[in-house]
Amino acid sequence: MGRNFLRLPSVSGRSSFVYSIVACSNLPKRRSIVLSFGHIMTENMTLEQLSANKCFEGEQRVYRHRSDTLKCDMTFGVFLPPAALEGKPCPVLFFLSGLTCTHENFIQKSGFQQHAARHNLIVVNPDTSPRGVEIAGQDDAYDFGSGAGFYVDAKEEPWSKHYKMYSYVTQELVDVVNANLPVVPGKRGIFGHSMGGHGALICALKNPGLYQSVSAFAPIANPTECPWGKKAFAGYLGSNPDDWALWDATHLVSQYESTPQELFIDQGAADNFLAGKQLLPENLLAAADGNDHIQTIFKQREGYDHSYFYIATFVAEHIAYHAALLTASA
Repeated sequence: MGRNFLRLPSVSGRSSFVYSIVACSNLPKRRSIVLSFGHIMTENMTLEQLSANKCFEGEQRVYRHRSDTLKCDMTFGVFLPPAALEGKPCPVLFFLSGLTCTHENFIQKSGFQQHAARHNLIVVNPDTSPRGVEIAGQDDAYDFGSGAGFYVDAKEEPWSKHYKMYSYVTQELVDVVNANLPVVPGKRGIFGHSMGGHGALICALKNPGLYQSVSAFAPIANPTECPWGKKAFAGYLGSNPDDWALWDATHLVSQYESTPQELFIDQGAADNFLAGKQLLPENLLAAADGNDHIQTIFKQREGYDHSYFYIATFVAEHIAYHAALLTASA
Protein backbone atom coordinates (compact mmCIF):
# COMPACT_ATOMS: atom_id res chain seq x y z
CA MET A 1 0.00 0.00 0.00
CA GLY A 2 1.27 3.48 -0.88
CA ARG A 3 1.84 5.93 1.93
CA ASN A 4 -0.44 8.95 2.25
CA PHE A 5 0.84 12.30 3.43
CA LEU A 6 -1.33 14.97 5.04
CA ARG A 7 -0.03 18.54 5.16
CA LEU A 8 -1.62 21.10 7.45
CA PRO A 9 -0.05 24.52 6.86
CA SER A 10 0.16 27.15 9.56
CA VAL A 11 -1.60 30.49 9.22
CA SER A 12 0.48 33.58 9.84
CA GLY A 13 -0.72 35.74 12.70
CA ARG A 14 -3.31 33.26 14.06
CA SER A 15 -1.53 31.30 16.74
CA SER A 16 -4.61 29.68 18.27
CA PHE A 17 -6.20 28.57 15.00
CA VAL A 18 -5.19 26.36 12.16
CA TYR A 19 -6.71 26.03 8.72
CA SER A 20 -6.39 22.56 7.27
CA ILE A 21 -7.02 20.89 3.96
CA VAL A 22 -7.22 17.18 4.64
CA ALA A 23 -7.10 14.39 2.07
CA CYS A 24 -7.30 10.87 3.57
CA SER A 25 -7.98 7.70 1.66
CA ASN A 26 -11.64 6.74 2.07
CA LEU A 27 -12.42 10.07 3.70
CA PRO A 28 -13.89 13.00 1.79
CA LYS A 29 -11.81 16.12 1.38
CA ARG A 30 -12.83 18.78 3.85
CA ARG A 31 -11.75 22.24 4.89
CA SER A 32 -11.87 23.00 8.58
CA ILE A 33 -10.96 25.55 11.22
CA VAL A 34 -9.95 24.01 14.53
CA LEU A 35 -9.81 25.89 17.84
CA SER A 36 -7.35 24.33 20.22
CA PHE A 37 -8.29 23.53 23.85
CA GLY A 38 -6.33 26.23 25.62
CA HIS A 39 -3.04 25.76 23.80
CA ILE A 40 -1.30 26.68 20.56
CA MET A 41 -1.20 24.44 17.53
CA THR A 42 2.10 23.91 15.75
CA GLU A 43 3.42 23.62 12.23
CA ASN A 44 4.40 19.93 12.36
CA MET A 45 0.96 18.57 11.48
CA THR A 46 2.03 16.25 8.66
CA LEU A 47 0.83 12.66 9.02
CA GLU A 48 2.33 9.69 7.20
CA GLN A 49 0.03 6.71 6.88
CA LEU A 50 2.00 3.52 7.49
CA SER A 51 -0.74 0.92 7.18
CA ALA A 52 -4.48 0.38 6.77
CA ASN A 53 -6.41 -2.85 7.30
CA LYS A 54 -10.14 -3.43 6.90
CA CYS A 55 -11.61 -4.59 10.18
CA PHE A 56 -15.29 -5.06 11.11
CA GLU A 57 -16.30 -2.84 8.18
CA GLY A 58 -14.09 -0.13 9.58
CA GLU A 59 -10.37 0.42 9.09
CA GLN A 60 -7.42 0.06 11.44
CA ARG A 61 -4.70 2.51 10.49
CA VAL A 62 -1.27 3.42 11.79
CA TYR A 63 0.17 6.90 11.36
CA ARG A 64 3.51 8.54 12.03
CA HIS A 65 4.15 12.23 12.56
CA ARG A 66 6.80 14.59 13.82
CA SER A 67 6.05 15.68 17.38
CA ASP A 68 7.08 19.19 18.38
CA THR A 69 6.38 18.34 22.02
CA LEU A 70 8.57 15.24 22.16
CA LYS A 71 11.04 16.36 19.47
CA CYS A 72 10.95 13.01 17.69
CA ASP A 73 8.82 10.99 15.31
CA MET A 74 5.84 9.29 16.96
CA THR A 75 3.57 6.49 15.79
CA PHE A 76 -0.05 5.98 16.80
CA GLY A 77 -2.98 3.79 15.86
CA VAL A 78 -6.37 4.99 14.65
CA PHE A 79 -9.46 2.83 14.23
CA LEU A 80 -12.06 4.41 11.98
CA PRO A 81 -15.54 2.88 12.35
CA PRO A 82 -17.84 2.53 9.33
CA ALA A 83 -19.51 5.90 9.91
CA ALA A 84 -16.15 7.71 10.00
CA LEU A 85 -15.14 6.12 6.71
CA GLU A 86 -18.25 7.73 5.24
CA GLY A 87 -17.09 11.09 6.59
CA LYS A 88 -19.64 11.28 9.40
CA PRO A 89 -18.33 12.89 12.61
CA CYS A 90 -17.86 10.40 15.46
CA PRO A 91 -16.80 10.66 19.11
CA VAL A 92 -13.16 9.82 19.77
CA LEU A 93 -11.73 7.58 22.48
CA PHE A 94 -8.03 7.58 23.42
CA PHE A 95 -6.35 4.47 24.84
CA LEU A 96 -3.06 4.65 26.75
CA SER A 97 -0.98 1.49 27.03
CA GLY A 98 1.18 0.19 29.86
CA LEU A 99 4.84 -0.50 30.55
CA THR A 100 6.93 -1.94 27.68
CA CYS A 101 4.12 -1.51 25.15
CA THR A 102 4.08 0.28 21.83
CA HIS A 103 1.00 1.33 19.88
CA GLU A 104 0.79 -2.23 18.52
CA ASN A 105 -0.18 -4.16 21.66
CA PHE A 106 -3.66 -2.76 22.04
CA ILE A 107 -4.37 -2.94 18.31
CA GLN A 108 -3.36 -6.58 18.00
CA LYS A 109 -4.37 -8.13 21.35
CA SER A 110 -7.45 -6.43 22.79
CA GLY A 111 -10.06 -7.08 20.10
CA PHE A 112 -11.55 -3.63 20.67
CA GLN A 113 -12.25 -2.95 16.99
CA GLN A 114 -15.51 -4.91 16.73
CA HIS A 115 -16.96 -3.01 19.69
CA ALA A 116 -15.76 0.40 18.49
CA ALA A 117 -17.28 -0.39 15.08
CA ARG A 118 -20.63 -1.28 16.69
CA HIS A 119 -20.74 2.01 18.59
CA ASN A 120 -19.14 4.12 15.83
CA LEU A 121 -16.29 5.36 17.99
CA ILE A 122 -12.96 6.51 16.59
CA VAL A 123 -10.20 5.02 18.77
CA VAL A 124 -6.71 6.53 18.93
CA ASN A 125 -3.82 4.85 20.75
CA PRO A 126 -0.37 6.45 20.99
CA ASP A 127 2.99 4.96 21.93
CA THR A 128 4.12 4.89 25.57
CA SER A 129 7.26 7.03 25.33
CA PRO A 130 9.37 9.04 22.89
CA ARG A 131 11.21 6.89 20.34
CA GLY A 132 14.42 7.28 18.38
CA VAL A 133 15.99 9.76 20.80
CA GLU A 134 19.51 9.38 22.14
CA ILE A 135 19.51 9.37 25.94
CA ALA A 136 22.03 7.31 27.86
CA GLY A 137 20.35 4.59 29.92
CA GLN A 138 16.90 4.87 28.39
CA ASP A 139 16.90 1.19 27.35
CA ASP A 140 18.43 -0.22 30.54
CA ALA A 141 15.19 -1.11 32.37
CA TYR A 142 11.63 -2.08 31.43
CA ASP A 143 10.07 0.33 33.93
CA PHE A 144 11.94 3.55 33.14
CA GLY A 145 12.87 5.22 29.85
CA SER A 146 11.80 3.62 26.57
CA GLY A 147 8.30 2.21 26.81
CA ALA A 148 7.85 3.75 30.25
CA GLY A 149 7.12 7.46 29.85
CA PHE A 150 4.53 7.37 32.67
CA TYR A 151 2.49 10.12 30.97
CA VAL A 152 4.23 12.90 32.93
CA ASP A 153 6.18 15.94 31.77
CA ALA A 154 9.75 15.30 32.93
CA LYS A 155 11.59 18.08 34.75
CA GLU A 156 14.96 16.39 35.24
CA GLU A 157 17.76 16.33 32.68
CA PRO A 158 18.32 14.59 30.33
CA TRP A 159 14.67 13.45 30.22
CA SER A 160 13.04 16.88 30.13
CA LYS A 161 13.93 17.53 26.49
CA HIS A 162 11.87 14.63 25.14
CA TYR A 163 9.85 12.93 27.87
CA LYS A 164 6.71 15.07 27.95
CA MET A 165 4.08 12.42 27.32
CA TYR A 166 1.42 14.25 29.32
CA SER A 167 1.55 17.33 27.11
CA TYR A 168 1.78 15.15 24.03
CA VAL A 169 -1.37 13.20 24.92
CA THR A 170 -3.50 16.07 26.24
CA GLN A 171 -2.46 18.76 23.77
CA GLU A 172 -0.54 17.88 20.62
CA LEU A 173 -2.21 14.55 19.88
CA VAL A 174 -5.65 16.05 20.53
CA ASP A 175 -4.86 18.80 18.04
CA VAL A 176 -3.62 16.33 15.44
CA VAL A 177 -6.76 14.22 15.81
CA ASN A 178 -9.08 17.23 15.67
CA ALA A 179 -7.39 18.50 12.52
CA ASN A 180 -7.31 15.21 10.62
CA LEU A 181 -10.20 13.01 11.66
CA PRO A 182 -14.00 13.47 11.46
CA VAL A 183 -14.50 13.83 15.22
CA VAL A 184 -17.46 15.32 17.05
CA PRO A 185 -16.27 18.46 18.87
CA GLY A 186 -16.35 18.06 22.65
CA LYS A 187 -17.04 14.31 22.56
CA ARG A 188 -13.80 12.79 23.76
CA GLY A 189 -13.02 9.95 26.18
CA ILE A 190 -9.87 8.35 27.54
CA PHE A 191 -8.96 4.98 29.04
CA GLY A 192 -5.87 2.89 29.58
CA HIS A 193 -4.17 -0.07 31.21
CA SER A 194 -1.71 -0.20 34.12
CA MET A 195 0.72 2.71 33.53
CA GLY A 196 -1.76 3.83 30.87
CA GLY A 197 -4.62 3.60 33.36
CA HIS A 198 -2.63 5.96 35.57
CA GLY A 199 -2.17 8.18 32.52
CA ALA A 200 -5.87 8.19 31.66
CA LEU A 201 -6.83 9.12 35.22
CA ILE A 202 -4.38 11.99 35.60
CA CYS A 203 -5.12 13.38 32.12
CA ALA A 204 -8.82 13.56 33.01
CA LEU A 205 -8.36 14.82 36.57
CA LYS A 206 -5.90 17.54 35.57
CA ASN A 207 -8.10 18.74 32.68
CA PRO A 208 -11.75 18.98 33.74
CA GLY A 209 -13.93 19.18 30.64
CA LEU A 210 -11.33 17.92 28.19
CA TYR A 211 -12.65 14.34 28.42
CA GLN A 212 -16.29 13.41 28.87
CA SER A 213 -15.55 9.85 30.00
CA VAL A 214 -12.66 8.03 31.68
CA SER A 215 -11.95 4.44 32.66
CA ALA A 216 -8.92 2.36 33.60
CA PHE A 217 -7.89 -1.28 33.58
CA ALA A 218 -5.70 -2.14 36.58
CA PRO A 219 -4.28 1.39 36.91
CA ILE A 220 -1.20 2.35 38.88
CA ALA A 221 -3.53 4.34 41.08
CA ASN A 222 -1.13 5.72 43.69
CA PRO A 223 2.32 5.90 42.06
CA THR A 224 3.90 7.97 44.82
CA GLU A 225 3.47 4.95 47.11
CA CYS A 226 4.55 2.07 44.85
CA PRO A 227 7.97 0.92 43.58
CA TRP A 228 7.21 1.57 39.89
CA GLY A 229 6.00 5.09 40.56
CA LYS A 230 8.74 6.02 43.02
CA LYS A 231 11.43 4.98 40.54
CA ALA A 232 9.85 6.78 37.58
CA PHE A 233 8.93 9.94 39.46
CA ALA A 234 12.37 10.28 41.03
CA GLY A 235 13.99 9.95 37.61
CA TYR A 236 11.64 12.20 35.68
CA LEU A 237 10.53 14.70 38.33
CA GLY A 238 13.30 14.87 40.92
CA SER A 239 13.30 14.26 44.66
CA ASN A 240 10.56 16.65 45.82
CA PRO A 241 7.43 14.69 46.91
CA ASP A 242 5.27 17.76 46.28
CA ASP A 243 6.16 17.52 42.59
CA TRP A 244 5.24 13.84 42.57
CA ALA A 245 1.79 14.48 44.04
CA LEU A 246 0.82 16.55 41.00
CA TRP A 247 0.99 13.38 38.89
CA ASP A 248 -0.66 10.92 41.27
CA ALA A 249 -4.35 10.10 40.69
CA THR A 250 -5.00 9.39 44.37
CA HIS A 251 -3.61 12.78 45.40
CA LEU A 252 -5.46 14.51 42.57
CA VAL A 253 -8.74 12.87 43.61
CA SER A 254 -8.26 13.95 47.22
CA GLN A 255 -7.80 17.59 46.13
CA TYR A 256 -10.27 17.67 43.22
CA GLU A 257 -12.80 20.55 43.40
CA SER A 258 -13.86 21.11 39.79
CA THR A 259 -16.66 19.75 37.60
CA PRO A 260 -17.86 16.40 39.01
CA GLN A 261 -16.24 13.38 37.36
CA GLU A 262 -17.01 9.68 37.31
CA LEU A 263 -14.10 7.22 37.25
CA PHE A 264 -14.64 3.63 36.09
CA ILE A 265 -11.91 1.48 37.67
CA ASP A 266 -11.53 -2.16 36.62
CA GLN A 267 -9.25 -4.62 38.44
CA GLY A 268 -8.42 -8.30 38.09
CA ALA A 269 -8.47 -9.99 41.50
CA ALA A 270 -5.69 -12.43 40.50
CA ASP A 271 -3.38 -9.65 39.28
CA ASN A 272 0.10 -10.32 40.68
CA PHE A 273 0.87 -6.60 40.58
CA LEU A 274 -2.17 -5.95 42.77
CA ALA A 275 -0.81 -8.41 45.32
CA GLY A 276 2.64 -6.84 44.92
CA LYS A 277 1.30 -3.40 45.92
CA GLN A 278 2.16 -1.76 42.59
CA LEU A 279 -1.42 -0.71 41.78
CA LEU A 280 -3.10 0.33 45.08
CA PRO A 281 -6.64 0.99 43.82
CA GLU A 282 -7.88 0.86 47.42
CA ASN A 283 -6.08 4.14 48.11
CA LEU A 284 -7.76 5.91 45.20
CA LEU A 285 -11.17 4.56 46.18
CA ALA A 286 -10.69 5.76 49.75
CA ALA A 287 -9.74 9.22 48.51
CA ALA A 288 -12.80 9.30 46.25
CA ASP A 289 -15.08 8.31 49.12
CA GLY A 290 -14.09 11.54 50.84
CA ASN A 291 -14.75 13.80 47.85
CA ASP A 292 -18.29 14.59 46.68
CA HIS A 293 -16.93 15.79 43.32
CA ILE A 294 -15.71 12.30 42.41
CA GLN A 295 -17.91 9.27 41.78
CA THR A 296 -16.41 5.84 41.17
CA ILE A 297 -17.46 2.58 39.59
CA PHE A 298 -15.21 -0.23 40.78
CA LYS A 299 -15.38 -3.72 39.32
CA GLN A 300 -13.14 -6.49 40.64
CA ARG A 301 -12.89 -9.46 38.27
CA GLU A 302 -12.38 -12.74 40.08
CA GLY A 303 -9.64 -14.95 38.62
CA TYR A 304 -8.36 -12.37 36.10
CA ASP A 305 -4.74 -11.21 35.97
CA HIS A 306 -2.92 -8.21 34.47
CA SER A 307 -2.66 -9.48 30.90
CA TYR A 308 -4.34 -8.65 27.62
CA PHE A 309 -6.51 -11.74 28.10
CA TYR A 310 -8.13 -9.77 30.91
CA ILE A 311 -8.43 -6.62 28.80
CA ALA A 312 -9.91 -8.55 25.86
CA THR A 313 -12.54 -10.05 28.16
CA PHE A 314 -13.87 -6.73 29.41
CA VAL A 315 -13.00 -4.20 26.71
CA ALA A 316 -16.52 -4.45 25.26
CA GLU A 317 -17.94 -3.24 28.57
CA HIS A 318 -15.56 -0.29 28.63
CA ILE A 319 -16.30 0.67 25.04
CA ALA A 320 -20.05 0.54 25.75
CA TYR A 321 -19.55 2.66 28.87
CA HIS A 322 -17.71 5.35 26.93
CA ALA A 323 -20.14 5.20 24.03
CA ALA A 324 -23.11 5.83 26.33
CA LEU A 325 -21.49 8.97 27.73
CA LEU A 326 -20.04 10.23 24.46
CA THR A 327 -23.22 9.81 22.45
CA ALA A 328 -25.55 11.23 25.11
CA SER A 329 -27.24 14.51 24.28
CA ALA A 330 -25.66 17.59 25.83
